[in-house]
Amino acid sequence: MEWSDVRIFLAVARGGSLGEAARTLDVSHPTVGRRIKALEDEAGQPLFRRTKDGLVLTDAGDAVLALAESMENSALSLERRLAGNHERLEGILRISSADWFAGYVLAPVLAELGRRHPAVVPEVIASYRLLDLSRREADVAFRIVPFSEPDIVQRRLMRMSYGLYGSAEAARAMQNDPVSVGLILMNTAQSHFPDVAWLLDKFPLSRRVFTSTSRSVQAQMCLRGMGVAVLPRPLGDALSGLQRIDTPDQPPSRDIWVGYHHDLRHMDRLRAMLDIADAMLADSAAAGADIPA
Repeated sequence: MEWSDVRIFLAVARGGSLGEAARTLDVSHPTVGRRIKALEDEAGQPLFRRTKDGLVLTDAGDAVLALAESMENSALSLERRLAGNHERLEGILRISSADWFAGYVLAPVLAELGRRHPAVVPEVIASYRLLDLSRREADVAFRIVPFSEPDIVQRRLMRMSYGLYGSAEAARAMQNDPVSVGLILMNTAQSHFPDVAWLLDKFPLSRRVFTSTSRSVQAQMCLRGMGVAVLPRPLGDALSGLQRIDTPDQPPSRDIWVGYHHDLRHMDRLRAMLDIADAMLADSAAAGADIPA
């Protein structure tokens, strides 16, 4: 069984349809269908059966699923090892972070990386979703939570300060009639964030007017006078038209963690970027050796 066929088998098993597998692998629908049929012909029995909810594994398909996943893990490990041993400072470096962190914190780091090593091409995946480093959805990730996945090398990079921001009009209203000012918060999935609890505790009578997973979108809503939000200081301080509102105590700060898969520890372009990030961003409290997750 060839690895290319195993990839298609796994994509169909996970996606539940030929079309979803085709979209995931960026191949045509007929190609997926032909390869699954060839696999079933070779096995001498069907690997999937059709149901009203899509394609599901037969007993035969289920029996080989774990072996296919093991083959996938070996292929991904080989890919990471080869990438990690690449000694030339060139090629794409996939970086995962939140949009605000990429735009207002990482941007100077990546600009300096480009000046020093113009053959390295940073590819920033700006999203709140935690990408899977073992599958090389990204080479390196910056997060506000430590990494718990196996075989991840990580360290605390810096401490990020937050502040309460709003337009000039919102800032005045917060002093005179805070109940009249709406609260801009993270959405339900991020409602456990400490800044959300802080904001709701400080202004329990104020109403929620907007939620978003994106701090940059929250900042834009503040600029348009919709309400106030807790924002990272590098974002809030950079936007003309926003004011940081003084409060008796400041919103809780957060640690920024950086992590990458152990197999990529020798990737020169990754090491080069991390060296620049350490020099430009790392605070003294965060200095130290990488640690495994």
